[in-house]
Amino acid sequence: MDIKIEKKKYIIPKKYWGWTAGGTAVVAALLWMATGNYTSTLRVERRGLNIGSVEKKEFSDYVSVDGQVVPIQVVQVSPQEGGIVLERVVEEGAKVKKGDVLVRLSNTNLDLQILQAESELAEKQNMLRNTHITMEQDKLANESEEAQLEQDVVAKRRAWEHQEQLYEERLVSREDYLKAKEDYELSARKLQLVKQKLSKDAQLRQSQVDQMGDNLAAMQKNVLLVRQRKERLEVRAQTDGEVGLLDVELGQSVGAGQKIGVINDLSDYKVRAQVDEHYIDRVHQGLTATFTQGGNSYTLCVRKVYPEVKEGRFKIDFTFNGERPKNIRTGQTYYIDLQLGESKQAVLIPKGTFYSVTGGNWIFVLDSDGNKAYRRNIRIGRQNPQYYEVLEGLEPGEKVIVSGYEAFKDNEVLIINN
Repeated sequence: MDIKIEKKKYIIPKKYWGWTAGGTAVVAALLWMATGNYTSTLRVERRGLNIGSVEKKEFSDYVSVDGQVVPIQVVQVSPQEGGIVLERVVEEGAKVKKGDVLVRLSNTNLDLQILQAESELAEKQNMLRNTHITMEQDKLANESEEAQLEQDVVAKRRAWEHQEQLYEERLVSREDYLKAKEDYELSARKLQLVKQKLSKDAQLRQSQVDQMGDNLAAMQKNVLLVRQRKERLEVRAQTDGEVGLLDVELGQSVGAGQKIGVINDLSDYKVRAQVDEHYIDRVHQGLTATFTQGGNSYTLCVRKVYPEVKEGRFKIDFTFNGERPKNIRTGQTYYIDLQLGESKQAVLIPKGTFYSVTGGNWIFVLDSDGNKAYRRNIRIGRQNPQYYEVLEGLEPGEKVIVSGYEAFKDNEVLIINN
């Protein structure tokens, strides 16, 4: 007798088991990540890593820069008057003294101005001479008139006195006496008025002469200044030194004040360097620096800090403290250690390319057996060409990866393959 076998029944049909298992796995993975039990890992090769040790030792607070020797002063060469280049007297690299002619210019308009000023001066001089002659003639005529009036006064006074005597003796009439007296008084009055007029005329003539003299002096000064402008067509050195640049060609038109060259003042030297903008708040005037040349050590002092930052760097100038290197030359390069602060004990890690990715905010730290590295937050302070100063996050004796992190992306654990 056959026994009937009944099929088992399942809550989820058998054909959906695969979908159910996949969904369950995804949910479990999401729960795992949400509860913090998930950490992204990456396998890396040890030979591609640069591993450094965390140490506590003395930190020297300095930065190394490349400095180039430049003249202590560079004087710009610019003509005071514009013109056409007539002659180039010296060449670049020539040694010159203050006042030496560097370039000669010509200026036709300036020549015409000189001729016009001299012509106006000659005309003014002739006018002044003619005025002097006219005034002298007027003065002589006035003096002649005054002399005649004085003579007339004398004659009429004598006539009046004679008539007065005759009138007292009753030999002439009262009318004749009074007429002689009135003629004398009128003549005396005229003489007084003429003298006042001559005095005023003399003051006026003197004022005119003084004014014309001032005008003449001003014109003479103007001619002198125009002639001096002619002299300025010779462009001269403003200081002793070496012609570093002279950018003119024969026949070239040059404007007044235009830069045509420079003179390097070789009485002393300074060193110019470029510093990373990371240090801009710490570099200031007065800091000291050292460099070694030919087995000897030399000391520098920061003379000037330029405020402009260009392409992530800013310029500073050093001057020498004490002895200069022998055979120092413009353009030489010195490798300088600029001291930013005092040395002190600190926790240090070697400098590395990891900083460009992390900004010094985190780093991979190896475990005790060196087979894994874990991401850890840190805080970095100062730096010098060899080390970073670690303020938080690391302890002496630990190992860290200081090579580049570009391939690690956002992984938090590295499994290191030997």
